[in-house]
Amino acid sequence: MAEQVSVVTERLPKSQVGMNIEVPAEVVNKTYDRVLDRLASRARIEGFRPGRAPRALVEARIGPAALREEVVETMVPDVLRQALDKESIDPIDNPDVEVVELERGRPARLKATVSVMPDVTLGDATKLKVEPPDHSHEVTDEMLERRLDDLREPLAEITPVEREVRPGDIAVIDIEVEADGKVVESESRKSTEAEVKEGVLLPELVAVLPGTFVDETREAKVTFPENYSNQELAGKEATIRVTVRGVKEKQLPALDDALAKSLTNGKQETAEAYRRAVRDELEESAHAVARMEREQAVVKALVDASSVEVPDSLVDRELTSELESLERTINRQGLKLDRYLEYLDRSVDQWMADQRPEAESRLKVDLVLAEFAKREGLEPSEEDVGKFLEEQAGADEELKGQVAELKKSAAARRYFASRLRRRRVLDRLVEIAGA
Repeated sequence: MAEQVSVVTERLPKSQVGMNIEVPAEVVNKTYDRVLDRLASRARIEGFRPGRAPRALVEARIGPAALREEVVETMVPDVLRQALDKESIDPIDNPDVEVVELERGRPARLKATVSVMPDVTLGDATKLKVEPPDHSHEVTDEMLERRLDDLREPLAEITPVEREVRPGDIAVIDIEVEADGKVVESESRKSTEAEVKEGVLLPELVAVLPGTFVDETREAKVTFPENYSNQELAGKEATIRVTVRGVKEKQLPALDDALAKSLTNGKQETAEAYRRAVRDELEESAHAVARMEREQAVVKALVDASSVEVPDSLVDRELTSELESLERTINRQGLKLDRYLEYLDRSVDQWMADQRPEAESRLKVDLVLAEFAKREGLEPSEEDVGKFLEEQAGADEELKGQVAELKKSAAARRYFASRLRRRRVLDRLVEIAGA
């Protein structure tokens, strides 16, 4: 059929291809005959043995509409496959097909729309404008002291004191929440302990509590987020009253040689050596963060300088995969997806609409970086992937004993190939852009 099918293609927006397909009348007639033969062999008509009824009688019983539908289902998949092969089109989803004309004795005409991988117009990596970060990654003495405090905090002694609340104290407090002129009992607490620092208490409470003495009450106005777990407070402004019932001070142990040895299992023998080691760790982390920011900046610059139309079908597939992943996560927590979305006040369609811009942006980045990898010849070989897998898994305590199994897994090799390709792309981009 391939040489008989006539195909005219046109490029459409959003990485789609339109195909006008014409099928010769001879092919249409043969398909009608083949369908009728199949239907006649199964037909049970009174007065005739099974499969022996004349085709004309079978056709009359079936009716022209049902027969045409059978012919469409039989012919279209094969015609479409031949047309795609003839034009060397590799679809990324199932084509939409419209049968414009189909009747016995005449050529059939079909219209098909198919999504394909988009063309990427890649920006010139040597001319990218990468803005320097507006902040420093220098490790200061203050940062070092905060980190040393954090490391000693699990060993701190908690001591009651008779004074005002200070930042970092443990405050014993009564909490009362009022919204719409009434107290929300489910949010009220008595004699609860909370450390006076952000991340533990609301920022509004951290701001008003310092300076408060026992039996004093302070108030703070708070607007709760729309998705707050308590529906009585979701999206509302409320007043939180906090009464101090007690104050406890955290006293960190002195950082001496003995503590340094204890904290490092003897690896660092002096407090000074421990300080240097902690500073080195902070600087290593700062360098890693700085490099990650440079990479993100140069990727953004390349994506902004490139152009690509992300097909809707790719976005739909990405969103479906993301939703399935979310459902698995929710199920592991003993919840159902529909209840979770109900809690968010979202339908599946609304959730997909909310996530769509981010999914499209993510796919655009992937497509641009994939094109860059192809242009720069950065695709790793099987041998490269094997070595990278050994290095990465060998450095992971959980995976080092599974290297042999991972190398046999096609999914694992694809995963490590993707990571290696990404690493090579980022290194090359940073090198070319001079970021």
